[in-house]
Amino acid sequence: MLKKAAVENILTAALESGADFAEIYAEETKRSNIAMVNGRVETALGGMDYGAGVRLFFGNQAIYGFTNDLSEENLIRIARDGAAALKGDRIYNIKGWKEMVARCINPIRILPDSVAKTAKAEQLRLASQAAKNFDALITQTRAGYLEVMKHVLVANSEGIWGEEDRTRSRFTVEAVASSATEKQSGHLGPGGSEGYELFDRINVEDTAREAARIAVTMLGAKPCPAGKMPVVIDNGFGGVIFHEACGHGLEATAVARNASVFAGKLGQQIASPLVTAIDDGTIQNGWGSAEMDDEGTPTARNVLIKDGVLQSYLVDRMNGRRMGAAITGSARRQDYRFAPTSRMTNTFIDNGKSTPAEIIANTEFGLYAKQMGGGSVDPATGSFNFAVLEGYMIRNGKIAEPVRGATLIGKGAEVLRDIDMVGNNLKRAQGMCGSKSGSIPTDVGQPMIRVSSMTVGGRG
Repeated sequence: MLKKAAVENILTAALESGADFAEIYAEETKRSNIAMVNGRVETALGGMDYGAGVRLFFGNQAIYGFTNDLSEENLIRIARDGAAALKGDRIYNIKGWKEMVARCINPIRILPDSVAKTAKAEQLRLASQAAKNFDALITQTRAGYLEVMKHVLVANSEGIWGEEDRTRSRFTVEAVASSATEKQSGHLGPGGSEGYELFDRINVEDTAREAARIAVTMLGAKPCPAGKMPVVIDNGFGGVIFHEACGHGLEATAVARNASVFAGKLGQQIASPLVTAIDDGTIQNGWGSAEMDDEGTPTARNVLIKDGVLQSYLVDRMNGRRMGAAITGSARRQDYRFAPTSRMTNTFIDNGKSTPAEIIANTEFGLYAKQMGGGSVDPATGSFNFAVLEGYMIRNGKIAEPVRGATLIGKGAEVLRDIDMVGNNLKRAQGMCGSKSGSIPTDVGQPMIRVSSMTVGGRG
């Protein structure tokens, strides 16, 4: 990794034409993954990646360049090329270094690369076998394991010097159930900013059987009826709707451009008084957790909505300039090839006071979305369309028959206002979020919630 003397020279070169801020981000990443199909290893890949990016600001203008040639001479060249495009009448100096204090947010007990690949493959074999043996209707299984070990350095002209080791591990399993005419699948993917001790926390066979249960249940389900109705969305990955339809609208990436339905609404009631929503990059071993963001700012617990009132946006350094807002430790990027911008970390609706049993019992008729799938969102309007991976009808306050083919259609701002019950069983789930600065690991989450009325797509 780069030495301080070299970093000082690079940043000085970046500032010599009048840029008022300069930053260097460098990383070294070791990545490995194993994929198994029907109990046989299909791929086992690994590799190293390294590189650096240099970013310069002049007012509200930004220039970014990156390279995988980490020689001091090359990085100075990139810095000067960028500086040539930003002309100011004042030369800024680098402030004295202030090193970030390590907080050990993500303690690692077993480094993934200390474990033999055969042991990792055996975990996948156990999962594949458990899913296959669950029911004769299971015709295909897929299991995977991903590990990433990354060292990052962030240094800037304001004196920030931050270094962090980031380790993440994730297990995924999918089971496919088939009949003569159709197929249905179940998928789960637990993970965290943790080492191989992930497999002490989860039972791969139980997880695989749960994926198989979803597939088999949905294979025998009837088509979901369409129409407006109350919808109960379960905890865990149910939080993907808030993440996509609302969370992205609270990122300064959209707010600073006035491309969010939530722009200019700080202090206003934008959700049901039952809703408190949080983005917390400090959760121990959370999938989206880190000690610092990708600008070297310590991560934080940011309350976005409290009792329905908009409290905060997620703000990175450049958009903070544009908005006149304080940064929130929310700048993230996929890797050195991307300039950072405001992104979510671990984002969730917080616990309410109702029990899941009370929510179901108080719903005379509606849809119970137990597991959510993928979907599409228009960030500017919050309009969304999400598939329900596992769904059931609710009749007379009880969970009734399973239904398939359900989609949830609506706008994030409307859903927030129409939440009329919030459970006390908060759970988070893991996913990958794609946006302007690439694909990054994020947690989504919520307790069980009820939306008083939603449009459900299905069979009319």
